[in-house]
Amino acid sequence: MTDKKTGKRDRQDKNLDRGSVLGRAARYAKVSTTMGGLAAKLASQKYLGREIDKPEHAKQLTAALGNLKGPLLKVAQLLVTIPQALPPEYTAELQQLQADAPPMGWPFVKRRMRAELGADWQDKFQEFTHDAVAAASLGQVHKGITPDGQTVACKLQYPDMESAVKSDLSQLKLILSIFESYDKAIDTKEIYKEITERLFEELDYKREARHTKMYGYMLRDQKNVYVPEVIDDLSTGRLLTASWLEGQKIMTYKDAAPDVRAQIAMNMFHAWYVPFYHYGIIHGDPHPGNYTIRDDLSVNLLDFGCVRIFPPKFVQGVIDLYRALRDDDPELTVSAYKRWGFENINKDMLEILNVWARFLYGPILEDKTRPIGIVQEGQGVYGRETAEKVHQELRRAGGVKVPREFVFMDRAALGLGSVFLHLKAEVNWYKLFNDLTQDFSVEKLEENQKQVLDRFDLKA
Repeated sequence: MTDKKTGKRDRQDKNLDRGSVLGRAARYAKVSTTMGGLAAKLASQKYLGREIDKPEHAKQLTAALGNLKGPLLKVAQLLVTIPQALPPEYTAELQQLQADAPPMGWPFVKRRMRAELGADWQDKFQEFTHDAVAAASLGQVHKGITPDGQTVACKLQYPDMESAVKSDLSQLKLILSIFESYDKAIDTKEIYKEITERLFEELDYKREARHTKMYGYMLRDQKNVYVPEVIDDLSTGRLLTASWLEGQKIMTYKDAAPDVRAQIAMNMFHAWYVPFYHYGIIHGDPHPGNYTIRDDLSVNLLDFGCVRIFPPKFVQGVIDLYRALRDDDPELTVSAYKRWGFENINKDMLEILNVWARFLYGPILEDKTRPIGIVQEGQGVYGRETAEKVHQELRRAGGVKVPREFVFMDRAALGLGSVFLHLKAEVNWYKLFNDLTQDFSVEKLEENQKQVLDRFDLKA
């Protein structure tokens, strides 16, 4: 006899697979309705002089996106880490979106595992959890034990994610075009291209497996950073299996002793910036779910779907801008921004961009032990006040086209800064940065990057 409850769940999950096209159409229609309402309101404000209640509409938009989950939720969370990309009313609301998503049930998991590893997939594990240990926008993670006793994490992609990404990206394009019609401070074309490319890369778990191995190699000499080892025989394009790394969530340590919090911050700094300054590569998603802390305060770095490979000249621009701000060198400042890809840098634009640059570089310009920044109680997003000022000035100056490479560099800096701020970690950031970059040369970085990309069959 068939268990009625299990049979019902199985039918529900099968319907999710069969009805994916209809489901994506419903998602598209739901957000389209919300966006259409916003477009109409913005048009009435622009042409009829009617005021739109932006905070109220921002709440409606956040509610719609939060109910949808999936790629568009991931995009919304990304946009709030590019502070100049959206008006502040929307940034404040979208910041509240959570990354967790409801997991798929066991019947779905069994079917998907069978599709990826074959009908005998369960024989390849001593144990495999029926319930997901984590669920996010593109997939969910199950814990298993292999026949040889190794504990592993199995990340299984949700069904029809490529269609979901295509649908949600079309909505993102609409969202950005609507905001641009209302607010000319930021030209978002390159932002859209960058997000599109990175999202499609995240769907390719074979690529993520190569990213993971590459990070293990780049961080091989970092004693306080751990990267999972990929289990190739249990991985496919939609299933990624890797060694399980035990650790605690970082906020477990928010009330720890000052030296403990400082050590965690330094370990995380090296986890992110050794690959960047030595190889021109950065982990583009510093979300708290993508790392854990071990008992010895080492960092487990996880989830390598979103990895950004930068042109060496961009990294040179990061170093040059630091030196320009330190030495008050306007010519080098302009050169650095041009290396980043900013165009038409006049005096006004230079002053505006420097407001944001001084905020980001501030902690590494002072040779002393200090917190990463100061946020008043209830202020919320790290850097919001500065970003709002920059946004207003950019609008006054006629707007700026944000280079593609800037998107994920900015995201990493803000994401890590927010973590360090919540930890209240006090570190000599100046010393950390200068120790890491004292031997930097763009020629050496080019050589290192080519070597590591060739080794793991990746392209810049």
